[in-house]
Amino acid sequence: MENLDKEYVLHTYNREYINFVKGKNATLFDENNIDYIDFTSGIGVVSVGHGNERVAEVICNQAKNILHISNLFYIEPQAKLAEKIVKASGIDGRVFFANSGAEANEGALKIARKYGEKNGKIDKYKIITIENSFHGRTISTLKATGQEKMHLSYFGPYPDGFIYAKNIDDIYNKIDEKTVAVMIELIQGEGGVTPFDKNEIQKLASILKEKDILLIVDEVQTGIYRTGEFLASNVYEIEPDIITMAKGLGGGVPIGAVFTKHKDILSAGEHGSTFGGNYLVTATAMEVLDILQEYKDSGELDDNFIYFESRLKEIAEEFNELFSGVSGFGMMRALRAKNAEIQSEVIKKAFENRLLLLKAGNNAVRMLPPITISKDEMEVGFKRLKKALEEI
Repeated sequence: MENLDKEYVLHTYNREYINFVKGKNATLFDENNIDYIDFTSGIGVVSVGHGNERVAEVICNQAKNILHISNLFYIEPQAKLAEKIVKASGIDGRVFFANSGAEANEGALKIARKYGEKNGKIDKYKIITIENSFHGRTISTLKATGQEKMHLSYFGPYPDGFIYAKNIDDIYNKIDEKTVAVMIELIQGEGGVTPFDKNEIQKLASILKEKDILLIVDEVQTGIYRTGEFLASNVYEIEPDIITMAKGLGGGVPIGAVFTKHKDILSAGEHGSTFGGNYLVTATAMEVLDILQEYKDSGELDDNFIYFESRLKEIAEEFNELFSGVSGFGMMRALRAKNAEIQSEVIKKAFENRLLLLKAGNNAVRMLPPITISKDEMEVGFKRLKKALEEI
């Protein structure tokens, strides 16, 4: 297993060499049938859990009929999924489907640049993002990412027009006559699971609207009920001009989406994707949204979010020599370690105790469990975490 990977796969990841062969909700099993509790859900992707039978049935049934025909033809589940997204968001708009979060963000950047065109010429083109943000690994989305360490020189030259603000207040200092858009995450994921203040965001949205500057919200990680509502934008009570989604939308199949209120901004041929929005991924995503909507409507989603938060705060208080507190909300959480050494040791020891955790910036021990994680699985996970922390 390890030798094959090292011989034939490009070494772009620091991997743990464990062979998971099956899963059930938030529990994974390796080839020896040893169980692990998953507080990562494939970095926020497996929103309705591993081995979800309803998702598996939809995938199987769709595969027996049509997987893919290309966007040169009408795709019924794509149109129905777009309708679901628009209605769930509560915002009038249209959707373009891609294959990943980075591609969704690329679409958002293209829409913004097109918006800045006037009389056939580029009028406004600058896009402001925030330090410690993360927007993807394509050349453009790398440059949009407000982390200098990500802008490696050998990937250059990078596209022009990206400006970085230190925080929300600093955005106003960066705006000039060439600014076309501001792109933010409402909770910075890779930047340390750091939420922005709701009042600050609402003020920003209002001022940008007055100035005719687009607000792009990257909801690749925060969207699809991860923060308690369909979108974090719903939680913050704003209506961005452009919203990007991916990760949890497909429950494990690769899908991205860019949603915009500017319904006629792009013309045929100005953007596209061969695989984007095909039968398989859109049929699956519809089932994922149905499952999560039912989970939300039943009250179980909110109840479990509250329970997860309370258990996490107990851990932070009990081990306050290791952690300075808890950040995030919904099922996008982090324990804030007091230094990077503690952060790394917690993740390492948790893995040894069969609990999967993630690292993020600002010494965050990040947790993105399946949204459907059960209380029993939470309890086992927190028991293993406590044991790991006691060992430290």
